[in-house]
Amino acid sequence: MERVITTGLLAYGMSGKVFHAPFIDAHPGFKLYAVTERHQKQAASDYPGVTSYNSVDDLLDDQQIELVVINTPNFTHFDFAKKALQKGKHILVEKPFAATAAEAQELFDLARSVGKQVFVYQNRRWDSDFTAIKKVLEEGTLGKLSEVHFRFDRYRASIGPKTFKEEPVAASGLQYDLGPHLLDQVISIFGKPLHFHKVLGKNRINTQVDDFFSIHLSYPDSVNVFVHANMLVTDIQPAFVVHGTKGSLIKYRADVQEEQLLKGIKPTEETYGAEEKGKEALLTSLNSEGQKEQVYIPSAKGNYLPLFEAVYDALTKGKPYPVEESQILAQLNILES
Repeated sequence: MERVITTGLLAYGMSGKVFHAPFIDAHPGFKLYAVTERHQKQAASDYPGVTSYNSVDDLLDDQQIELVVINTPNFTHFDFAKKALQKGKHILVEKPFAATAAEAQELFDLARSVGKQVFVYQNRRWDSDFTAIKKVLEEGTLGKLSEVHFRFDRYRASIGPKTFKEEPVAASGLQYDLGPHLLDQVISIFGKPLHFHKVLGKNRINTQVDDFFSIHLSYPDSVNVFVHANMLVTDIQPAFVVHGTKGSLIKYRADVQEEQLLKGIKPTEETYGAEEKGKEALLTSLNSEGQKEQVYIPSAKGNYLPLFEAVYDALTKGKPYPVEESQILAQLNILES
């Protein structure tokens, strides 16, 4: 590699262990140098030689660290990102990047003023199911689109243990948990909407935050896009439904990366990212005689490693990072409305 980026993780909980450390370790352009572990010290057993700091400030004070991954609770993202930039670090920030577009703009402006780069971790652009849908849309197979649905269903009736998601603090609730994933996928394909309308709901017993949202996004040429998430769905619905003048496309959520990473499967292993058989997208179209035809479209493997490759290329080669500032600002304007 041209050079190695010395990297620190601000937390080594689930996200650090699952979504960041395995990829930083797998990519030859990064060195997993340090983590923050305020309580249990586990990182060194997984990655021998890694430095474990007791506090975020201690890690940020380490001058050897070039890139900091901000994977702490949502409401801390802005403050830690600002502090890291002021300490001369590049930053990779988990979703939601910030609670408001104004906070996001301040961070982007600060980064430019101190000569550092900001990257937003929108990993689900590299999900196998989404990339399969995106490919079909980019090929124009469905003709002129009329109706597009992206949704993320779960069944979790109880109040979760992560208070930053369940209490009415900044960037809490389901819309800030799953909304950034869904909106980023939509905006990465269709851009900023002309108009949007959002509905929030609170349906679990004793919930203090929204556990349902539905957002209607209007685009030119009568393209209507809907994003939904619901924590009380016992019969999981298709994650992607797209209708156009030449056909319809339906696909269930099938990306296996999180499940595999939780089991300790590495992103470099042969089976990593491969969807289960029977999870293919279903394309229904009309032939030249007006008869309905159906074909199953398999997905390429999912892999979040290209996200880290994009960060590396931006830092070492000056290539544009695919998650753009304007896209994040558009996303947050919708979430905070």
